[in-house]
Amino acid sequence: MNTIWSGIGLRLAATGLFAIMSLFVRMASFEAPVGQIVFWRSSVALLPIILYLMWRKEFPRALRTKRPWGHLKRSTYGCVSMFLSFISLAYLPLALATALGFLAPLIVIPVAILALRENPGWLVISATFGGFAGIFLILWPMISTPGLDHGTVVGIAAGIAFAITTAFAKVQIKALTTTEPSGTIAFYFAVICSIGGLLSLPLGWAPVSSENLIWLVGAGLTGGLAHIAMTEALARAPASTLSAFEYTAMIWAILLDVLVFGILPAPVSLIGGVVIVLAAAVVMFNDQLIALAQKHLRTFRCAKTNLPAE
Repeated sequence: MNTIWSGIGLRLAATGLFAIMSLFVRMASFEAPVGQIVFWRSSVALLPIILYLMWRKEFPRALRTKRPWGHLKRSTYGCVSMFLSFISLAYLPLALATALGFLAPLIVIPVAILALRENPGWLVISATFGGFAGIFLILWPMISTPGLDHGTVVGIAAGIAFAITTAFAKVQIKALTTTEPSGTIAFYFAVICSIGGLLSLPLGWAPVSSENLIWLVGAGLTGGLAHIAMTEALARAPASTLSAFEYTAMIWAILLDVLVFGILPAPVSLIGGVVIVLAAAVVMFNDQLIALAQKHLRTFRCAKTNLPAE
């Protein structure tokens, strides 16, 4: 039990660190282009990742892999996803960008229905429609206002595209974890994203001021530490137990928006964000919800017929 609680604590810490990383990315975006931020976020993250592997006595042994193409494929999806996420953070408040990111598990559902002929059930399908309705609620204050801001449109489009690429990246991560340690996956992801960010150098990077250096380095360190905390959490508690705590990211995002930027989402946008989070939670815990409903239904029927519950 103590191990599970420590896993939950580490998962909460990882969520908080990712939220702070998003704040640093947004602060850095006021001066630096996205490619430059991706480079700093990824290259600086290598330091805590390597120290973590050394602490586990897995460095440099953990860098050996029999699946280089698998890492390249996963990291390419992840790198594109990071670019899109940072574009979204550059143009949108943290809460709205975070809410759009929760679309990832919902986007997988129609893809699975159309491409894989899967039948996920009425509860999941209803939650998917609810999630997309949440998008409409988030966007309503913006689309109902004449003269929609170009930057907002870019941020929304990037946020939705981020959710799509994240869904594909998670599939690749799942495939890699069957043979590759989490530290190895994190290391190669950071390396390939660093290269991806560096390739944007010819497009023009901004001079790094002392203040922006803090945001850039901070994004890298918090991102690297978040990956480590998440890895250690998964080593201590089941993924199904930890999944629910991922949604505390919305609380972090709203708090940081209010405390740092003095921004509180419009009530209808806030409701939309909550709807997306709830819909994603229903999709993730679909099996448990159905099992719980069936258990209560059996108890109710047994109570009516005076039979002992199973």
